[in-house]
Amino acid sequence: MDQGQDDGFYRRYEVLLPLRFNDGSLVPDELIEQTLEELRQRFGALSRESQPIEGHGSYFGKTYRDDLLRVFVDVPDTAENRQFFLEFKEHLKARFAQLDIWVTTHPLEIL
Repeated sequence: MDQGQDDGFYRRYEVLLPLRFNDGSLVPDELIEQTLEELRQRFGALSRESQPIEGHGSYFGKTYRDDLLRVFVDVPDTAENRQFFLEFKEHLKARFAQLDIWVTTHPLEIL
């Protein structure tokens, strides 16, 4: 995880990857593995939840249920890393044929 200058300030980026396409069909394992490998190659490590996360929401009055995989990466808090995740989100929306992919971030204090 050696991206950018290590000034002691870190940030966690969390990505919720869909396990099903909008039509309900399963996302192929290869797409998930490709995504995880891209993050591993870029940052050297990542973490993921072992159980799916169930999401519920509505869009234009229709209720949706999602099965999601939470992946997170702790990296130095740099503009370069933020830009990567902004671009990566757009890439993932296309890869998984989604209107949106939820990517959140927050600062970390590592002891």
